[in-house]
Amino acid sequence: MRKKKDNNLIVRLLTGLLLAVIVVGGGKVWFWLSDNKLPNVKIGRDLFVYPDTTPEQVLATLDSCVRRPASLKRAFKDHQVSNYMKPGHYVLEAGQTSAYITRMLNNCWQTPVQLRIPSVRLKGSLARSISLQMMVDSATVADALENKELLERYGFKPSTAFSLFIPDTYEMYWTAGIDEIFDRQKKAWDAFWTPDNVAKAKKQGLSRQGVSTLASIVKGESNVPADYSRIAGVYLNRLHKGMKLQADPTIAFLLGYESNRILKRDLKIDSPYNTYMYAGLPPGPINVPGKEYLEAVLNPDTASGYLFFCADPSFNGSHRFARSYSEHLQNARAFQKALDQRSRNK
Repeated sequence: MRKKKDNNLIVRLLTGLLLAVIVVGGGKVWFWLSDNKLPNVKIGRDLFVYPDTTPEQVLATLDSCVRRPASLKRAFKDHQVSNYMKPGHYVLEAGQTSAYITRMLNNCWQTPVQLRIPSVRLKGSLARSISLQMMVDSATVADALENKELLERYGFKPSTAFSLFIPDTYEMYWTAGIDEIFDRQKKAWDAFWTPDNVAKAKKQGLSRQGVSTLASIVKGESNVPADYSRIAGVYLNRLHKGMKLQADPTIAFLLGYESNRILKRDLKIDSPYNTYMYAGLPPGPINVPGKEYLEAVLNPDTASGYLFFCADPSFNGSHRFARSYSEHLQNARAFQKALDQRSRNK
């Protein structure tokens, strides 16, 4: 009888031990399945990890877009994210597992961003725009735009740095450094300068950077596409005749674009950018011109023989063009009359 009781006790002990093993082992199996096989991301989102971002900050950021925050936290620990996480732009998609997220962060499986280069007038504006879209800070970009040695590697200098940039949208990794950003711009610059475009520039007596400089002046004069090639033609005709460009946008550049009006005293500023004082093109672009302005300079309306232009009195943004100075004075008087009338009506 005692032997039977002892046997029952042993059975109960073994059964309890087996149940404990099943429970513990089953928990581990569940954790493994939860972290490695079961979808955890419920809402897709972009994640930007900076060099000083901590795993704890990432977990807090992702808390609302995952089903099981505990699973993600456990996967971060198991995969040592604190030791291996890389800065970058990551895209989480619905259905991804906790383990996949950790591998993505540890192995730097980035998704490229779209870097938009805008047509701007100031280097500071360009630096800020790039820094707002990329991990690189604006001070680094600003310094690079003035870095003579760096720019020389690409065939430019601080005064012609705007030429390197062609406004467009470029796919790049968010963590790209300034060298990579400049490399991408140089690739776009080289792609634009096909043999045909080089030949067109040569026909006008311009270098490639000279085209950018004149295009920037055309941009400063107008935002009406129909006028671009005619304005380019005016300035090229003046260049070919040895006339001064007398371009107001170059004076605005000298003033840092801080004045809405060009005064007579401004025309006396002694600077190679003062096209009222010095003949020829200024040392470099006064803004970042878009392709449409570059194309206008390469395909100008020089045949019309225009040498002057002024704003149209309708104030529609277009211009009136003239071949002679007397004709130009008539256009200028018509615009001034319309301007005076508008002032009286206010």
